[in-house]
Amino acid sequence: MSFGNFFFKYRSYTPLPFLFLMIVYSNPNIYSMLIGFVFVLLGEFIRIWANSWAGSETRTTGGVGGTFLIISGPYAYVRNPLYLGNVIIYFGLGIMSNAVFPYLQIIALIYFFFQYYEIVKVEENFLMQKFGDDYKEYCQKVNRFIPKLKKFKNSNVEQPEFSWKKGLQSEYRSIQASISVIVILVLIWFIRRV
Repeated sequence: MSFGNFFFKYRSYTPLPFLFLMIVYSNPNIYSMLIGFVFVLLGEFIRIWANSWAGSETRTTGGVGGTFLIISGPYAYVRNPLYLGNVIIYFGLGIMSNAVFPYLQIIALIYFFFQYYEIVKVEENFLMQKFGDDYKEYCQKVNRFIPKLKKFKNSNVEQPEFSWKKGLQSEYRSIQASISVIVILVLIWFIRRV
């Protein structure tokens, strides 16, 4: 099994060691909590927006798949908005915790860049085989991880129906996990203040 397939299959669990270290070594203060929370909200918004187009197809672990080449919404600016949203959320939680700042956050960013780079290579192979020239054009005009300001358009590519409800339903577990970590960090911050 390649790194990309391994990380794809277990991508829901790979943040756990960092979350554990972040909580164990947390040293939150009001500023780290507020600044980090803004990043978490931004990352979660990006994920909800992306899943409002992609839906539950993004929750598979058995293997890479996809019914549509999604080029609408955040996908018109960056090819992997879900992974970008994840990195922003992890970074925000790291800032909130203020754990071993900035070393843990830097190590986590490097690790997740490597993980998502490996996953994306596998996904890109699938998408190139399935969508051919449409995907090739998309790759030429839209970056993997760094959003472009210019919106990509191709009216010939069929798109799924947009639904905020679908996005929120698909993000339920991620939102729940983020809220759980935030509650733990707020409790740690509150207990240390008393």
